[in-house]
Amino acid sequence: MATRHSRSAARLMLAPAVILLLGWMLVPLTMTLFFSFKRYLPMRGDSMAAGLDWVGFANYTRFVTSSSFWPSVQTTLIIVGGVLVITVVFGVLLAMLLDQPMWGQGMVRIFVIAPFFVMPTVSALVWKNMFMDPVNGLLAHLWKAFGADPVAWLSQAAMPSLIMIVSWQWLPFATLILLTAIQSLDSEQLEAAEMDGAPVLKRFWYIVLPHLSRAITIVILIQTIFLLAIFAEIFVTTGGAFGSKTLSYLIFQRVLESQNVGLGSAGGVYAIILANIVAIFLMRIVGKNLDR
Repeated sequence: MATRHSRSAARLMLAPAVILLLGWMLVPLTMTLFFSFKRYLPMRGDSMAAGLDWVGFANYTRFVTSSSFWPSVQTTLIIVGGVLVITVVFGVLLAMLLDQPMWGQGMVRIFVIAPFFVMPTVSALVWKNMFMDPVNGLLAHLWKAFGADPVAWLSQAAMPSLIMIVSWQWLPFATLILLTAIQSLDSEQLEAAEMDGAPVLKRFWYIVLPHLSRAITIVILIQTIFLLAIFAEIFVTTGGAFGSKTLSYLIFQRVLESQNVGLGSAGGVYAIILANIVAIFLMRIVGKNLDR
C-alpha cells in the first residue's frame, strides 16, 4: 500500500510533466481567445499597439455569417464520417485476414501498417501525382486500358478522392488496434460455436463483433479527434476547391484573405467548440461500450 510519503514523492516527480502539458495546452488556447476579440493585422505591417484594437464579438459574427461556414462544417463531418466507415469496416476485415496463419505473415503486417507512418503531405502528393493524375496517373492508364476516359479525380470527384486518400492513411491504425483485439479473443468460443454448427456469419456477428466493440469505439474516438483538424491533404490536392473546403482550411483561408489573425482565432474557437461537441457525443458511446 502506498504511503503518504510515496504519494507525495510521486506527485512531485509528475509535477514538471503536468505543468509542461498544461502550459502546452493553456497558453495557445489563452492566446487564441485573446486574439479572437481583437483586430490583429500583423501581416499588413501594423504594430502590436495599432493592430490590437478591441472588436468584441465582431470576428465571431463575421466568421459564422460567412457563406462558407456551414458548408465547411458539413464537408468536415462528411469526410470524418466517410473515413470512419471505410477504416472501421475494412479494418475489421484486414484484421481478421492478418490473424490467419499465412506465409510471410510478419512482412505482410508490416506492409499493411506502413502507410500510417507516411507524412500526410507526402501521402497526398503521391496520390495526387502517381495515382490520380488524369494524364500520367496509374488510374488514368488503367481507365485507358479498358477503353474508358480518364477521370480528373480531384476536380470531378474531389470529396470521394479525399476520403480515399485519408482512409488509406488511417486504415493501418484501425487495423493494428483491431488486430490486437482479435488476438485477445478466446479461440475456444469460436471452436465451440463451430462444433455446434454455427455458420461463419453468425460466429462473426455474435462472437467476434461484440468482442471488437470496445476496440472499434476507441478507433472511432481517436480518429475523429485528428480527422476534425484535417488540413494538409486538402492543401496539397484540391486547395479547398470543388466543395472540399473543411473548417480548418476555411480558417487558414480567412486569415490569408483578411490578413486578420483575430478572425482566424475566432474560427479556431468555433473549431474547438465543434470538436468538443463531437467528442462529448462519442464519449457517451465509448462510455456505454466500456461499461459493458
